[in-house]
Amino acid sequence: MNNLDRPEGIWGAILLPINHSNNIDWVAFSEQVDILCASSLHGIYTNGTAAECHNQTESEFDKLSEIVAYKASKNNKLFQLGVSHTNPRIARERLSRLTSFKPNGFQITLPDWWPPTLNEVKNFTLGMEEVAKNIPLILYNPPHSKVLLTLDEITNLRSIVYSLVGIKCAGGDQDWYEKRRNLLKKFSVFVPGHTVVFGKPLGANGSYSNVACLSPNGAAMIWKLIESDIDQAIEIEKKINIFMQKYIVPYAKTLSNTGLDKLLAAAGGWGPVSEKLLWPYDSASPEDTKKIAKIAHQDLPELFK
Repeated sequence: MNNLDRPEGIWGAILLPINHSNNIDWVAFSEQVDILCASSLHGIYTNGTAAECHNQTESEFDKLSEIVAYKASKNNKLFQLGVSHTNPRIARERLSRLTSFKPNGFQITLPDWWPPTLNEVKNFTLGMEEVAKNIPLILYNPPHSKVLLTLDEITNLRSIVYSLVGIKCAGGDQDWYEKRRNLLKKFSVFVPGHTVVFGKPLGANGSYSNVACLSPNGAAMIWKLIESDIDQAIEIEKKINIFMQKYIVPYAKTLSNTGLDKLLAAAGGWGPVSEKLLWPYDSASPEDTKKIAKIAHQDLPELFK
């Protein structure tokens, strides 16, 4: 993917293995990156919600970004670096010092300590573009953001910020996708992994996938299946959503979205990542992980072939 090319496909999050001292286990982290680089995923990315972007020190941020950039480049794996921070000046400094790694894109979130006005959104995104050295920007605008941009607002922002090539958002219904197709041509729209089968025929370009937390290769398989056997892909996605609603959503009463994603990853068993989150956040228990792992492998065997 060359500069300003638009990302597509299924991308997997780099997660943080946590040791008993409540620190990142860097040996396990490195092993995990190797596994994801060897997977069928179209690309990998750092510092999304699942990767505890909100709870890293700057030294941890720099170290994990360097490891991922080195290993992805060595293995010819597409990679994006997330630079999100509630302080926009720190986010800009992060982006500026990581341009030498030449990622295939930078993921950014809007400043979130106080809801920014649309003019402040423009100021921020243009400021990030100024230091990005022609590396594409992807805006991560999750449902819990204090400012959720409409399709019209995204279209306007994109007309101003040349290097903004995509957005990660919640997606919508058929009417939403129709408007997306009319307004955002040659622009990548990424939606949640459990809705990408519904979304791709309507205009979704891929997913920074929660399903990839559970099974990286399984999530990539479903994307391919949309082209070869859409009916089977729809059936698998229905099963995934039943699984999510019945067994994962109930944990949202006590766990953050990060906790849910790490529960999925630990239950998937594809790498050295447990359900544990960095202090002070609550995690699922090892017993919960074992239970979800058993159910996932029974109910969604297609993901683990």
